[in-house]
Parts: sequence; structure tokens; C-alpha cells
Amino acid sequence: MSTSINMSKIYLTIATVFSLTLPLAAQLRIGTGNVKELYSQHCKVCHGEDLKDGLGGSLIDKESWKIVGKEQTFLDYVLEGNAATGMPPFKDQLSPAEIRALEIYIDEQRQIAEANPPKADGAGVYTADGYKFRLETVVESLDIPWSVDFLPNGGMLIAERPGPIRRFEDGKLHPPVEGTPDVWAKGQGGMLEVALHPDYTDNGWVYLAYSAAAERKGGKAMAMTKIVRGRIIDNAWRDEALIFEAPEETYIATSRHFGTRLVFKDGDLYFAIGDRGRQDDAQNLKLPNGKIHRIYDDGRVPKDNPFVDQKGAFPTIWTYGNRNAQGLDLHPLTGEIWESEHGPRGGDEINLIERGVNYGWPVITHGMNYGGTPITEKTAMEGMAQPKLYWTPSIAVCGIDFYEGDVFPEWKHDLFAGGLASQELHRLQIEKGVVVESSIVLQGAGRVRDVASGPDGYLYLVLNGPNRIVRLVPAE
Repeated sequence: MSTSINMSKIYLTIATVFSLTLPLAAQLRIGTGNVKELYSQHCKVCHGEDLKDGLGGSLIDKESWKIVGKEQTFLDYVLEGNAATGMPPFKDQLSPAEIRALEIYIDEQRQIAEANPPKADGAGVYTADGYKFRLETVVESLDIPWSVDFLPNGGMLIAERPGPIRRFEDGKLHPPVEGTPDVWAKGQGGMLEVALHPDYTDNGWVYLAYSAAAERKGGKAMAMTKIVRGRIIDNAWRDEALIFEAPEETYIATSRHFGTRLVFKDGDLYFAIGDRGRQDDAQNLKLPNGKIHRIYDDGRVPKDNPFVDQKGAFPTIWTYGNRNAQGLDLHPLTGEIWESEHGPRGGDEINLIERGVNYGWPVITHGMNYGGTPITEKTAMEGMAQPKLYWTPSIAVCGIDFYEGDVFPEWKHDLFAGGLASQELHRLQIEKGVVVESSIVLQGAGRVRDVASGPDGYLYLVLNGPNRIVRLVPAE
């Protein structure tokens, strides 16, 4: 196989690099599996074990990419070969999907070689994007915190994955709130989101999104996302009202891909349900998983939802083809809804969520299976939206939030995205619905589960390993 492609021009909306750290998450099986064997069998003889040398030239050094991305696509170049460069055809040896997997593998290795994310110096100071800052621990000794929202008095409500929720007020972590719903705390399931109603000071409503269990015949436990609202009075859960519950026949036994986050907008509530490990369900409008949903904030179904009149379609669906949404947030200036979404191995996404749109999973993807086997060679298809940004390798993108404070004025209204596997915080600058620049602000502080712009002007991070909540504080 001869000279490779400039992936940043063809497959990456924004060139994003990432440092390989935690080997615990599935997204970090980089350099392993079937795709490595494919490389060794078909490519190593010309490009070397480390992709950097050999008669075919470097696949890491983008300066050596002469043909692909200019005269031929990577797929055509490998399938058909190129006599001028000495590239033999592989159409009788490799399928298009296998070639796509090799392309992802090459992109992984290139980005790892180039990665140089900011880490704290000996004094614990980070330097990134025009600022010097430290991480200040605000709350610690938590049990796998998953999300946070801010109370009007400056305190917080914290969702811990095993449930229930906790209050942090007056510098003190209070005992768990009594009487919240039982959760199915297995794998990625549990108490997934706590959010205050926009008019909380008047109505006191607190919303909880969590994995709820149902029992099928034979005693097999199944689960699906459920949403309720209630009030917290004297540290107890009161006045509970059901907001969303899927039919029990749609519940699934896997503990993967619940993907729940909540966004309020103009009296509506938008929320996500991951594909629950059933990737083809994301394209099935009869099922709730693999979708973004829209309801009124009291649980009623809007009559103008895009599929509400389609026979058999799940009436709350707003978008579909979403693999596993990990973040939803409202742009403070435009009112646009933005989403972060776990890809498989490669292909983590940032999407602009729009009415009735198909985001493609699993028909198109910029990733492959965790074991290094291909999913599809297709990264685009008519009628399916492209992400505004994606990461290959995956960072295991998680919670997102638009920064609205004044402590870091140059960052105001930028979107911040956390990475679990990469232990990174990314800053995305957005103009007119386009991610125009992406950078890594910090790396190595822990798995960034959620990001939140605080009412005090600071940027808060919910970290797993260690389980705590920190905020970014100027170092000067």
C-alpha cells in the first residue's frame, strides 16, 4: 500500500488530536484487533511496522501524501491502485469496508503520533488558549457523579450513577435526598441526569432522568430511560409526576448506551435515548432508542413533532440515527441544540440537532467496531446529516456545555466538551452553525463526565477517577 491520504481534508471536519492514556474504555483499543492484522498482512511490507518507513513512504507524515485526497479517494486508491506511484490494486484482496477500517487505523496512528495536549506544570497550572488556570476541587468523595445542576442559592444538585441525588449547599455535601426513584444501576445505567426547570424559583420542579427496570417472564431484568419530575422539600423527594416512560415491550436487557441528557427550550423538553446496544434500532422509527425526543415539559406530546402523524412511528421522536448521545445543550445566543455522541472505535461526534433529521447511525459512521472489524465503508449518504466535528480516534466524548461566564471572557459562548477515555476538555468555537476551531484545554485530570457553566462565572467539570467536581480558576 502506497502513500496515504490527508485525512484532515477528507474525513475530519476539524483536525483534532488525542493522547492515549486510560486503557479502561472500549474506545482505547487502538492498534488492536482485526484491523492491525489487516495492516500487517497487506501494508507493513511497504510502510513498516510503525507506519513511518519503507519503500511505500510514511503514512504518518502528511507531507508525503501526494495522490490521495487530491487525485483519488483513499478507497479508490487502495481498490484500484496507482501505476504512477507503484501502488498495487487490492480489489481482489480487501472489501471496501476493510479498506475503511484500515483508513481509520492509519488515522489513529497519525493522530497519536502528533498529539501534544496541555498538561499541568509542577505547580498544577495549565496554560491553554490564552489563559493560565488551576483546578480547584469543590466537591469530593462522591459515588460516580454523572451530572450536576446549580441551585439559585449557589448550591448544586448532583446525580450519582448508583442514585439517588445529593445536595451541596453552604460548602457542605448533604445526605442523599430521600425517596427518589429506584434506578437500574448496571453498566452505563443509573441516575443519569438531574436538571432544574427554567422557572425553578417559581415552581420548584426538579427533573430526573434515569434507567428504570421492568421484569419480563422468566425473571429477566430489562431497562429503559424514564423521566420524572418532583420537588425537594426537607431533603426528601415529593410531588413526583411522570414525564416520560417508554412501553415495557421496548425495554432491553443490555446495560449499554442509555445516553440521557435534558434540554429545556420554549416550554419543550428535549432528551436523548441511546441505541441501547441495538444499533439497527436507531433507524427504526417505531422504537424509542437511538433517538432525540421532544415533549412538553409536563410530558404531553407536541402535535407538530416530525413523525407524530406517521403510522407506527414513536410520536416523541425529534431526530433519529443517534448512537449514544452523551451531551445536549442550548446555544445561549442562537437557541440551537447541540449534541455530543459516542461513536464506536472512532467517530465520536458533535451534531447540530434539527427537526426530523437522520444522523445516519449505523448506516454511515466515521468509526469501526471496537475489535477492529469494519462496520461499513460509508461515511456519508444522501439524506443523512454529517457531524459538525468528529474525533478519530475517539475521545469518548461526554457532557457538553456552552460557557456563559465572565471569568474567561475570551471563551464566552464557546462549547466545551469532556472526554472520558482521553481525560480531556475540548473547546469548540462555533460560528453560524459551524465548528470553526477546536482545541484541547486540559488533559490528565480524570475522566470528564460532565461540563457545566456555573452561575458564578466559573467552568465546572464532573470527574470520574477520582470522583469529584472541580472548577477552572485563573492562576494569576
